[in-house]
Amino acid sequence: MKQVSFLMTVVLVMLLISCTPTRKKEYASFDEYPVPNGDLTEMEYTVHSTTFSLWAPTADEVRLMLFDSGHEGHEYQTVPMEPADDGTWKATVEKNLLGKFYTFNVKINDKWQGDTPGINAKAVGINGKRAAIIDMRMTDPEGWNTEVKPAFKSPADVVIYEMHHRDLSVHFSSGIKNKGKFIALTERGTKTPDSLSTTGLDHLIDLGITHVHLLPSFDYASIDESKLKDKKYNWGYDPLNYNVPEGSYATDPFTPSSRIREFKKMVMALHKAGIRVIMDVVYNHVNDLESSNFERTAPGYFFRKKKDGSWANGSACGNETASERPMMRKYMIESVLYWMKEYHVDGFRFDLMGIHDIETMNEIRKAVNAADPSIIIYGEGWAAEAPQLPADSLAMKANTQRMPGIAAFSDEMRDGLRGPFNNNHKGAFLAGIPGGEQSIKFGIVGAVKHPQVHLDSVNYTKIAWAGEPTQMISYVSCHDDMCLVDRLQASVPGITPKQLVLLDKLAQTAVFTSQGIPFIYAGEEIMRDKKGVHNSFESPDSINAIDWRLKALHADVFAYYKGLIALRKAHPAFRMGKAEMVRKHLEFLPVDGSNVIAFRLKGHANGDACQDLIVILNARTQMSKVTVPAAKYTVFCKDGFVSVDGSLGTLYGPEVYVAPQTALIMGSY
Repeated sequence: MKQVSFLMTVVLVMLLISCTPTRKKEYASFDEYPVPNGDLTEMEYTVHSTTFSLWAPTADEVRLMLFDSGHEGHEYQTVPMEPADDGTWKATVEKNLLGKFYTFNVKINDKWQGDTPGINAKAVGINGKRAAIIDMRMTDPEGWNTEVKPAFKSPADVVIYEMHHRDLSVHFSSGIKNKGKFIALTERGTKTPDSLSTTGLDHLIDLGITHVHLLPSFDYASIDESKLKDKKYNWGYDPLNYNVPEGSYATDPFTPSSRIREFKKMVMALHKAGIRVIMDVVYNHVNDLESSNFERTAPGYFFRKKKDGSWANGSACGNETASERPMMRKYMIESVLYWMKEYHVDGFRFDLMGIHDIETMNEIRKAVNAADPSIIIYGEGWAAEAPQLPADSLAMKANTQRMPGIAAFSDEMRDGLRGPFNNNHKGAFLAGIPGGEQSIKFGIVGAVKHPQVHLDSVNYTKIAWAGEPTQMISYVSCHDDMCLVDRLQASVPGITPKQLVLLDKLAQTAVFTSQGIPFIYAGEEIMRDKKGVHNSFESPDSINAIDWRLKALHADVFAYYKGLIALRKAHPAFRMGKAEMVRKHLEFLPVDGSNVIAFRLKGHANGDACQDLIVILNARTQMSKVTVPAAKYTVFCKDGFVSVDGSLGTLYGPEVYVAPQTALIMGSY
């Protein structure tokens, strides 16, 4: 009897072993990992059943756990998943799971990696720890499937406004009800307490920008969504779930559909207002490598290592992702397309784009073009530390010409205007310090090759890295570093309030008359400051919030910014879009001495009504005389004022005078 019992036990053990899902092979390198042909969808819901899938090619075993809550209690059911040939594991539950939550757990080399919502969750519970089972169509606002995007002709027409959700609406003076939320941008008729100034969406419409650039709006890790009364602040460059909106910007982060529906309502409201939406995407690193969804499904695969075996850190955030590996590349492409299709997003700004490889960025552009070529793509053409790939294979600024249809920020122009990024107290052109003129000219032509730009005198680069001017983002400040007001106060000794306004206007005149794509930081148009804080990524609202009372105080500054945008729209010469046209029609005029830049857009450039447009930037503290072609000129910008209809008067060549620390823009017909 004992022998029979023993044999039965052996048989049962063998049966159990044979029924336990196991991976079918070992892989000698990451290059051998299989890549699924289909998309990376991990949850497909129907009323009758839900199918789950997870790519975990090295797993011994994968379990699916089902929960009643998005954040409380233990699983009520564990479902073993079955391996497929393409490295994925699958399971189907034959019941209606709507409203339930789930996680995966992967066993590798007899070690369970820990719960994860997967790498591709589309809906999550509080703080993104568990994925949610929802019907995405039930999240669509009324009219979502028939909404129409704002018209788009050329990237040369784009004007970008970079904003953070809390900054724009959280201050008491905003008059916005849903402060710090996605739907703050759906509210119309909001005003300051004294009713003197419009705020929020109405303000953006009045300003005239074409695209809103949203700082990270995907699900990020640093804010506890269950304790929003704590008012903890972060920019959001700490990714958790790339394909889900951030819960702290939702009115009800505990309900998975809330953040999704409200993000869509925001996009829809902006589109109705004639404004397109750009998302800031951070595929270059994750919040925490070891606990990341990537590492818990395919350890080591999604991240680069140094030669000594330590984790690479091109992001300076503890890790850098490996975009060159097929599944990471596939993931990035699918994620971008998902935000386009599901959320109607119109553009993408890539954080530390220089960490990604050129091939991946080009594949993203190719996939985007096939779906909607009007989508704008740009990024930071650098990394925080040297990435673990050869420099000539990376999406660095220097390689922009090899990435058609993708733009990069021009730090040459930025620092030529305001001073070096590594010294907040050192000024440049705006401070009356000579030497930045060629860097600014480089930005004015859009970083393309131009016979009058001496590249050996341009900061940071000795090449014309843009193939077309629309591959350059023209700016003087953004969320990083000091904002423009703080930088001017720090770098111009003894600056007076009047000079501060004049130099602020002068800086943006260079930006908006550049052939690159102009970009401004939210609140600059009303002289916002951040109390001198250089890196405000987790500073409180008292530092970051826009005080809308400044709009009435600096009504002339707002009018100037609005005027520059309108002037750019009215004159095609400022947005030629093609390098050959820039070389043909843009001519720098000779000036005596330094700290003055003058240029001419000649020959009805790009079909402009003006025969010639003249732009003169005078950073000197004295009046400057500049020689121009002899003609009668209508004045569009003078002494810190802008008038699109030319009501500022008439000037005659061959000599004109430009007031200290101001710009002059005029045209001949």
